[in-house]
Amino acid sequence: MKILVINGPNLNLLGKRERDVYGDITLDEINEGLKKRFPKTEFHFFQSNAEGEIIDELHTAIESDYQGVILNPGAYTHYSYAIRDAISAVTCPVIEVHISNIHKREEFRARSVLAEVCAGQIVGFGELSYVLAVEALLDKKKRS
Repeated sequence: MKILVINGPNLNLLGKRERDVYGDITLDEINEGLKKRFPKTEFHFFQSNAEGEIIDELHTAIESDYQGVILNPGAYTHYSYAIRDAISAVTCPVIEVHISNIHKREEFRARSVLAEVCAGQIVGFGELSYVLAVEALLDKKKRS
């Protein structure tokens, strides 16, 4: 299985920012953990603080050999209709993930404009949110 993992703005600062919310783990550690836990899965990791770059990377999943996309859009979750439109064009399942539980934080964070066009949403399990997303994609592949 080949999975594209996209991380949005400020996720490059994991381990340094708001440790009480996001923990001490870095994005590199999350990525390495996925590779170790799922050695038969091919991952392509991408992080950007720029909305257009995230959209361009999502476009690579259109009619590609990716069997799934895991997307942590960061704050773009709450207002990026451009990312929403890009997800709608992707031909494989996209799972939205968040390290924190966006539904238990500030009111503006509780709404995802992306959730309705994603195959699913996993929030609040820290780095395990990514693991659960991979497992969901693997299970979906088994059932199809």
